Amino acid sequence: MLILIRGAGDLASGIALRLHRAQFDVVMTDLPHPTAIRRTVCFSEAIRCGKTTVEGVEGVLARDLQKITAALNRRTIPVLADAEGSCIAALRPDAVVDAILAKRNLGTKISDAPVVIGVGPGFTAGVDCHAVIETQRGHYLGRVLTSGSAAPNTGVPGSIGGFTTERVLRAPTDGLFRPVRCIGDEVKAGEIAGMVDDTPMQCTIDGVLRGILPDATPVHAGMKSGDIDPRCAKDHCFTASDKALAVGGGVLEAILMLTGR
Repeated sequence: MLILIRGAGDLASGIALRLHRAQFDVVMTDLPHPTAIRRTVCFSEAIRCGKTTVEGVEGVLARDLQKITAALNRRTIPVLADAEGSCIAALRPDAVVDAILAKRNLGTKISDAPVVIGVGPGFTAGVDCHAVIETQRGHYLGRVLTSGSAAPNTGVPGSIGGFTTERVLRAPTDGLFRPVRCIGDEVKAGEIAGMVDDTPMQCTIDGVLRGILPDATPVHAGMKSGDIDPRCAKDHCFTASDKALAVGGGVLEAILMLTGR
């Protein structure tokens, strides 16, 4: 059974891990120049680097149907630079999962596949997808909704170690981003994590740098460019998050339920 996941960031990658380990064939798509910051746990890195490994599962850049088939035969995850999802018509997947997390639907239709699943806000079950997966942290995280929509975006990141907005690092100005620190580094509030041209992006709290944009990424002022985990657990930087796996479990449940497997 072939599952196409639109998006290959950290949440989409947690979904991919769950589905891959459940023996589904998984194909992923993302931007030609991905902007994920938790790059050590994102299959989108395969677009930038040619290949990447997340929790022992390899993702590889695939440019055509032949390479997609070869990657699937090797039990790897092919990743395409295809922001519009134009490959859907050619691949004819059994299910499409929109995990772009744009907080709105960027073109996914209920007719894209026999099973279409929207992840997070922006989708309505029964209208543009068959099921919606809740992504808001709390009691309903990972729930499968077969009617209605997920909770609306609050604009406030989920609390980790008692911090919400404080743990997100944002570009101080428009320009070209260059990291100064690496994912997994312990940092202190006030230290410089990266530069946007000649303007420093300072750490906001103490913790471990869980994510940061790659070198030479064009950014705009206020763009999410880094993430600090105040729990200081370095291994968390290199494994899928509890949220990503919970949402992945919801997607897996929805696919099994809607296909009768």
